[in-house]
Amino acid sequence: MTSPLTHPAPQGRWTPRLWGTLLVLCAAMFLDALDVSMVGVALPSIGSELDLSTSTLQWIVSGYILGYGGLLLLGGRTADLLGRRQVFLVALGVFALASLLGGLVDSGPLLIASRFIKGLSAAFTAPAGLSIITTTFAEGPLRNRALSIYTTCAATGFSMGLVLSGLLTEASWRLTMLLPAPIAVVALLVGLKLIPRSEREKDHRGYDIPGAIIGTASMLLLVFTVVQAPQAGWGSARTLLSFLAVAVLLTVFVGIERRSPSPLIRLGVLRSGSQIRAQLGAMAFFGSYVGFQFLVTLYMQSLLGWSALHTALAFLPAGALVALSSTKVGAVVDRFGTPRLIAAGFALMVVGYALFLRVDLDPVYAAVILPTMLLIGAACALVFPSLNIQATNGVDDHEQGMVSGLLNTSVQVGGAIFLAVVTAVVTANSSEGSSPQDVLDSYRPGLMVVTGIALAGLLITLPGLRTRRPQGSVVVAQSGKSAQELAESGPERVAVRD
Repeated sequence: MTSPLTHPAPQGRWTPRLWGTLLVLCAAMFLDALDVSMVGVALPSIGSELDLSTSTLQWIVSGYILGYGGLLLLGGRTADLLGRRQVFLVALGVFALASLLGGLVDSGPLLIASRFIKGLSAAFTAPAGLSIITTTFAEGPLRNRALSIYTTCAATGFSMGLVLSGLLTEASWRLTMLLPAPIAVVALLVGLKLIPRSEREKDHRGYDIPGAIIGTASMLLLVFTVVQAPQAGWGSARTLLSFLAVAVLLTVFVGIERRSPSPLIRLGVLRSGSQIRAQLGAMAFFGSYVGFQFLVTLYMQSLLGWSALHTALAFLPAGALVALSSTKVGAVVDRFGTPRLIAAGFALMVVGYALFLRVDLDPVYAAVILPTMLLIGAACALVFPSLNIQATNGVDDHEQGMVSGLLNTSVQVGGAIFLAVVTAVVTANSSEGSSPQDVLDSYRPGLMVVTGIALAGLLITLPGLRTRRPQGSVVVAQSGKSAQELAESGPERVAVRD
């Protein structure tokens, strides 16, 4: 499973080099998550200084999502074919340059372009970084520990982005754009020294150029359509035709992948029930949380009159709980297996979201809001690392980048789709000139949708609880059989042979 070219981690104590490698990869993932959440609070200041309309401001957020979500599949397979270390470091350098550009421009279109480039570079660093971890740390307790720390950094970055943006925007919105640049440069310089070298895949049978073009085009169009649907109208001819075009492109893509000798995505990977549950679970997990954060931010700032910093601090307990649990989750996964932790996490999310339905126009934070934040923090600490472990267990080294790209695509597309759905539900239940109570009442259907998405994630996970833990230390499965079904409930090593 692990290649000697990547210097797999020894079974004992981690060396300083291994810790350094992991920290570099964590820094990149932290920056990716930070950039997603940090820009939101700065949008009013950006619009005021650059004289941008609301529709243009939307593209400062959507441009990043479009580049990130649209190119993840290509980024994951590129890491497998061209070398994970090379792809990761080059993309990290591009991310640093785009961050610098974003903080210096004086034009809306240039700012949007820099955001798209940052999203594009993140589409290569995220799957490359995850696949470096899964090929460096042997499957089982070592990998579970590494992945729990790695995914915790992502969740912490997403939470800290809110706080940092509130603080930095008080001085200048440009600082929110510039902050990632020096961190990315330091990570790049350290990564050049520490990240183990990896060779390009030598036994592949050519490059799937048609699949790369059609797959990337379908993902870009899907994300673009979902992002624009609330403005254009879900039932408009433009939206429906765009979804039809996405369906046609995906059908063509599947046909290409079935015939390609070196596919962008080996469709046989999706024969595993555990893999499908991981991908769908990732969509439900991130989609529900993004929708919840969107509504709660509006509720706190628009209805309660809280400042951006006050709002960010309200979310802080969830992020703090995730950060404090980072070194413990791996051991919990080893003991209970990923299906149990994912199911438990989704159950906590459902309860947390349902509790938030109690909010009114004069809430007591400790009694009404804090319990939800703590439940969601505990849920994130359990679900996100477990999804990453479940998706990458039992997968050969030469396909780790592909699976990592697929998982990150599920996360981003799920976030884009479900946020658009929640926005549409709230819009449908709102009216002009409504009182604060009417506005709050229009948020409740959106919160119910968020709760329903988390409940769907729980239901998707439940069939995995019936999977038995494998008895042996080594399980060999043929390609096309559900090797991941055997791997997901414990740390036992699984080899998949074609």
